[in-house]
Amino acid sequence: MNNITADWLQAATDDLAAIEAMLPNEQLTNIIAFHAQQAVEKAFKGLREKFGLRIPRTHDLLVLYDGLSEQIQAAEDTLDSLNELYIDARYPGDIGLLPHGKPTTEEARAFYLFAQEIVKTAMKLNQKESEEPPITAPSEHSPSELPPQNLNP
Repeated sequence: MNNITADWLQAATDDLAAIEAMLPNEQLTNIIAFHAQQAVEKAFKGLREKFGLRIPRTHDLLVLYDGLSEQIQAAEDTLDSLNELYIDARYPGDIGLLPHGKPTTEEARAFYLFAQEIVKTAMKLNQKESEEPPITAPSEHSPSELPPQNLNP
């Protein structure tokens, strides 16, 4: 397993754990949404590393998603909404806010579930691609595949 990819995915998992700790607190919907954006961003960066794609220095989820759509499916309208939570935030009070203000508890939960699915899929892709091909036992070779043996002493 690629250590850099694993590090990105661990960071994404940490963001999900932070969300899970905050979910019961309805006052933290903006922070929950912010961590959902962060989890998706880190999962995409991990996948870009995994598949040998350049990791641009950006937080724009649509830019990070470019080139990954064959490996992972993500609703671009949700990515765009999550972008608004982070990219458009310039001051601490703006972080995690949508154009209409703080996300509702339903929106925050939906962002969390979306991020959770992206991270889960990214982790599966990382595991799947990291598995070693099975070793073929010598008895499974046909005689023509075996190396020639010198029968003369």
